[in-house]
Order: sequence, then structure tokens, then C-alpha cells
Amino acid sequence: MKGRLTTAELAESDIDTVLIAGIDLYGRLIGKRVPTRIFLGNIDEGLHVCTCVYAWDANQRMDKLVVDYAGGHTGWHDFRLRPDLGTLRRASWLESTAIVIADSVDEHTGELVPIAPRTILRKQIDKLESDGHTVYAATELEFHLYRGTPDALRRSGYRDLEPTTLVPSDYTITAGNAMEPFFRKVRTALEESAIPVEVSQVEYGLGQWEINLEYGTALEMADRHVLFKQVVHDVAAAEGLTATFMARPSTDGMGSSCHIHASMRSDDTFPFHDENAENTASTELLHAVGGVLEHCPELMLFYTPTINSMRRTRASHDFSGNGLTWGFDNRTTTCRLITGAPSANRLEMRLPGADANPYLALAAVLASMNDGLSRKLDPGAPVRRDGYSDTDTLEKVKQQPLPGTLDEAARALEASEFALAAFGAEVVSHYAAVAKDEWDSFMSAVTDWERERYLDNI
Repeated sequence: MKGRLTTAELAESDIDTVLIAGIDLYGRLIGKRVPTRIFLGNIDEGLHVCTCVYAWDANQRMDKLVVDYAGGHTGWHDFRLRPDLGTLRRASWLESTAIVIADSVDEHTGELVPIAPRTILRKQIDKLESDGHTVYAATELEFHLYRGTPDALRRSGYRDLEPTTLVPSDYTITAGNAMEPFFRKVRTALEESAIPVEVSQVEYGLGQWEINLEYGTALEMADRHVLFKQVVHDVAAAEGLTATFMARPSTDGMGSSCHIHASMRSDDTFPFHDENAENTASTELLHAVGGVLEHCPELMLFYTPTINSMRRTRASHDFSGNGLTWGFDNRTTTCRLITGAPSANRLEMRLPGADANPYLALAAVLASMNDGLSRKLDPGAPVRRDGYSDTDTLEKVKQQPLPGTLDEAARALEASEFALAAFGAEVVSHYAAVAKDEWDSFMSAVTDWERERYLDNI
């Protein structure tokens, strides 16, 4: 694939810098730059990094959050970023630079760090592969693009944001043409960095866009996802723009999703396809859907990991999931089934927002699918009408609600026997603690909404 590198090719290239990048709790790239000669001479050792990256919040605040893995009680010890050489590629949007994704491993034993997002996904992949299943996935990301650099927008307090489209422009070619010089740079950077693009388009929200990447194995897709976000952020800033993957950046606008598509192959067969079934959806596919839906409430934190994520799920016009529902090519449900050719049959999990950590969201989908297959779970009847207005569907959603706040999602994860068995006590307690700390910070903050509503009116 164009942009991929072996270490031999790296040694013979004009690349003088290598970015060794791990994944933090929020799906962001963290790491260090090293000269190519240092990288090639020290590949097995990797980088030593402070465990603070797994103990602070999204703004790197760590004065209140207490987790077992890291903190003053551990001496703020190190872990290592061990490069996964299969991910080495040219970072074509940066000058003379390569990038490699790294696993987080214990400083002394070299064992994978249990709470690291890439570790969590690896373990779910291993479980499915032990049963002969390979999952292929795609993460379908939307984002908003505003005029002005990130520093300029921060200095203005993010007020009076100017979106790159001023009217709804979903699918329109004209709006796309106006921004094509920028998006051509993004697509070229992605393609030349072994992040293959499938399609790009204008979305409905003001300043909202979407670029879909080609599907791959689950781990490869998660790696592409985080690299894609980095490319978009970096190219946008260089062009005087700001890209945001907030799930809902404005009260009245559209939310941005991260729809997760998942298909399966087993020994060169396609278990999600049955020529004689309705819409060719096999019983295995329905069992997988049953697992995803059953475990949605307790794994909500992995799909909607921020305060802002929950704002997206409250709006029906965002088509952001709808309780424990599924349907054939029905965007008013949480699980939309897309069927046709044997290799194309898949489920689309519509609940995650664009702010989801792809490793955690994919791990949640895979663990749920595996449980659905193992227990032969029945997803119930499909929704065949508008799930947001159909009386029977609304009643079902009311009877089986999803967590509505980050605090509820954290407590659902903590109380989940399934999550404990699938991910382990260390993972559950760590991510629940991070979310509850975020909720506590939110509840302690006085917002513009409160001042506008109460300051001179009560």
C-alpha cells in the first residue's frame, strides 16, 4: 500500500524523523519524535513515557482524578511505547517524517498495559480469532470545520464561530467544490500515508463534512481512524481552519457521528450472509446484533465518552441511535443492517459520536457481538417504520432506556458483570473513575447557560 514502510525502506529514504505514537484514554496520539537513526538503532526498546498520560483528564488536569494505575502513590512511574512495525508509514503531511503506532507495555515486563486502549481492542480481537472469526470494520466519521486557527478560536472563547458552509449542503457538489482545495490536500495526505480514502462529501450541518476510509481489520481500522483525525487537525490548522470532532459543537446544529460498520469472515466464508434469509441476513448476523443491543446500556461509556456525547444522543434529528432497536437499512434505529453481497453484509452501530475512542468503541462492539454469537441472542423484531414516531418502538425505547448522562454511563459500566468478564476489573474501574471525575468537574462548573438563564432573572 502506498505510504507503507519497512525498516529497510525507512533507512534508505529521505525521512529524518520518526514519530512514535501511542494512544491515550481519549483516542489521541501521544508520544515523541526521534531521529531516524535513533529509531532504527533502538526499535525493540521503544520510548519511555510517564504514566500521567493514563491518569489525567482531557485537558491534562490530574489534581483530583485518582486511579490505581498511576499517580503520586506509584511515583508517576514510566511505561514504554513499543512500536508496532506493521504500522510504520510515511507521515506525508509532515516534512521528511514517518509515524509508527505503538503498543503500551509495562516498563519492566514488556507485558501489554491492561488499561491501554490498543490493548483492550487487541484482547477482543484475540477472543474472536480463537473461534476462527476475523472482524472487518469501518468507522464513519463526521466533523465540523470552522474558519480561523485553533489558537484564534480559543482566544475568542469559541464565540461567533464561522462554519465553512452557511446553509445545509448535504451531498451538494457546489459546496464541496468551494472547499475542494483543502479537501484535496487532506485526501492526498491520507492516501500517501497509507490511509486509503473511499469517499468524501459535504454533510447536513453548517460546516459539517465527512470523509470515509476504506474498511480493514478492526485494529488496522482503529489505527487509521486516529491517524485520520490527526491529519485533518493538522492540515486544517495549516490552512487557517479548525476541525472539531466534538459530538455536538453547537446547541442548534447537527451532531457528528462515528458510525461503526462491522462484518465477519470465518475460514474464507461470510457467516453474516444467508441467501435464503430475509434480506440475506443470517442468524449469526442477528445474534451479533442481539449482543450489541443487549449490552448497549452497560457499554454506553465506550460509545459516548464525554459530557458532550450525551447531547448528541438526545436529538432524534441526529439519527444517533434509538434505544435497543434495529432494522434493515433504517437510520432511525441503533443498529442498521446493510445487506447485499456476501462480503458486504454487516451491522452499523449508530450510537457512537465522533468523539469516541475508536479502540474502545470497536472493543465494545466486538465483545458484544461475540457474546451474542456465543449465547445465540435474539434481537427481537426489526423496526420497519420511523423509529422516532412509531408507537410500539417508542414504548420499547421508553421501557429499555439508555444512560442519559456521563455519570449514569459510568455507573452502568461499574455495575456490569458482562463488562467485568469481557474487559477485566482494572479496565472497568479505571474508565469509570475517569468518567465520574469528568462528571464531577462538569457539575462543579458554572456555565454560560446558567448565567444567561438566572443571573438577573431570579
